[in-house]
Amino acid sequence: AGWFRRLLHKPKPSLVESSLNTGHSASSSPSSSSAKSSDSSPGMTLTRSVRPSPISMSDINASGSARWAKSYDVCICHSEADLELVEELVSYLEGQPESFRCFLQLRDATPGSAVVTELCDAVQNSHCWVMLITPGFLRDPWCKYQMHQALAEAPMANGRTIPVLKDVDRKDYPRELRNLYYIYMALKENSFKQIRDTIMRYLQELCRSSSSRME
Repeated sequence: AGWFRRLLHKPKPSLVESSLNTGHSASSSPSSSSAKSSDSSPGMTLTRSVRPSPISMSDINASGSARWAKSYDVCICHSEADLELVEELVSYLEGQPESFRCFLQLRDATPGSAVVTELCDAVQNSHCWVMLITPGFLRDPWCKYQMHQALAEAPMANGRTIPVLKDVDRKDYPRELRNLYYIYMALKENSFKQIRDTIMRYLQELCRSSSSRME
C-alpha cells in the first residue's frame, strides 16, 4: 500500500525533463531560452555565441585603419611555372571594390636586391600570404623558404596564411601546413572568390581588434 500511495503522489516531470523526453530543444525558441537563463545561476547559464557584425569597407579604408600599417594586403607565394595563373589572381584581387594591394615578386621586387631580402620583406610587409601549392611550388626551394618565413612570422596563423592547392594530391600537402585548412582550386572563379573572402575576413578582424584596443 505504501508504494501505491507514493506512486499516486509522485511529482510531475519538470519542463526540462519533458522537453528532453519529447526530443525538443529547450533553446529552440528565444523566449524559453531567456526564461531559463534568468532562473539559472551565473555559473550554469548557457549563452548562444553571437558573431560580431562585420567591419564596413569604409572603416577598413579609413586613413587610421590598421590596414595601412603594412604596405600590402596580401603576398602571393608561387613558383615561376604558375605565373600566368597568379597574374590572373592578382588582377582579380586588385580589381575588386576593396582594391587589394598585392605583392607580386616579379613585378614588385626591387631590382638588384637579394632574393632572400625581398622574400622576407614581402612576408613582413603583408597582412596575408597566399601559398599557391602546385607541383612547381613543391619543387622550388625559394617557395618553401618563403612559406617557412610566413609560418615563423605568424605561427598561430589566424587566417593570415592561406594555402591553395592545385594539381597536388592530399598526401603531398606540405607537412608544415597540415594544421591549416586549405582551398582546393577546382573551379578557378570559385577559388578566387574564396581567397578574396578570406583576406577580407582577416582585414575585418584586424580592424575590429585594433578598434577594441583603442577604446
